[in-house]
Amino acid sequence: MRFTIPAALLMFLSQAALAEPVSFSDGWREQRLSLFSSNDYSFGSSLSLVSEGAVSIAWSRVAQDRWTSSRASWVWTVDQSVPPTNLAQKGGDDRNISLYFVFVPESMAPALREANIRSLLGNEDVRIIQYAWGGNHGRKQIIPSPYGPSGQGVTIALRSAGTGSHAESVDLSEDYMKAFGSAKGALVGLAVSGDSDDTNSIIRAAIGNLHLE
Repeated sequence: MRFTIPAALLMFLSQAALAEPVSFSDGWREQRLSLFSSNDYSFGSSLSLVSEGAVSIAWSRVAQDRWTSSRASWVWTVDQSVPPTNLAQKGGDDRNISLYFVFVPESMAPALREANIRSLLGNEDVRIIQYAWGGNHGRKQIIPSPYGPSGQGVTIALRSAGTGSHAESVDLSEDYMKAFGSAKGALVGLAVSGDSDDTNSIIRAAIGNLHLE
């Protein structure tokens, strides 16, 4: 799927951080969550996905010089959407596209530099913020994840289920404090997912121009 940025968003991007955007071509790999379920990802300057009654994660490690990032901005597009769901419901929480930020205590970051996404998700010291386009929740509502160890992850709803193109800008430090009640650690991982298996629907979505500050 070709990812294009609407002209109305270009002004927003011109005001974004001058640092190079995160590449979606180097170091990204898919992690299946089910033996028989997989999304179709296209990697490049942006990441596009098609999900047909499936769910999986594409993930990448974050370079050490970006471990201290405290803000993020990106543009995402949904051309075909899942229906609204309850993102707090395990097994009924389909969403179009999510962007995950994976944090660990700064003292642990060097030892986890080469950790894969499965080992990170299974580590009780890891904390995860997932920004989601999907569900039927109010913007910026913080929803405890129904998966993994209790207190490890949250979903922050940014867009309800539906189609369109939007630019986002988030304060990772502020959202982390609201979600977990403490200062964030080192940002060591990123992930993108599409989830359509519970509603057996189809997603066509893309994300690009991801900047970390």
